[in-house]
Amino acid sequence: MASELVMVGLGVLFFWLLILTIFFWRTLSHYNNLTKGVSEKSLKAVLEKLLKDSELTKKDVDFLKNYCDRIEKDGFLHIQKVGLVRFNPFKDTGGDQSFVLSLVDGNNTGVIMSGLYSRSGTRWYAKKVVNGKGIEHELTDEEKKALKETGFEK
Repeated sequence: MASELVMVGLGVLFFWLLILTIFFWRTLSHYNNLTKGVSEKSLKAVLEKLLKDSELTKKDVDFLKNYCDRIEKDGFLHIQKVGLVRFNPFKDTGGDQSFVLSLVDGNNTGVIMSGLYSRSGTRWYAKKVVNGKGIEHELTDEEKKALKETGFEK
């Protein structure tokens, strides 16, 4: 009976050593993966390298955020909206030969060009627009319609 008890004890001990060996092997394997590419294999060196990489990554992300914000801000200053309206301002001419072309940026600032066709010739006019309103001259109904076509809402 005592020999059976010794055998059971040795079996439990062997099983316990096997479990500890597996856990130790997994921990060592994980540590080796962490220290891969580091010349001196110490946890301190690995952590310092990770902190350094983290700081560089944060600086890069901040730079990219600022760059994207600047691009977005500059993008509002380019022509983004175009509206075209054809119309007939005079009863003695046939068809919609005249037109209004609005070219505005994201802030609805830009220019509205009008071409009025008559039998004697075509006349061209241009008006400055700031925030959807004519600066020096009042906008005509056709010019307001062309501006509204760009998606501008008052």
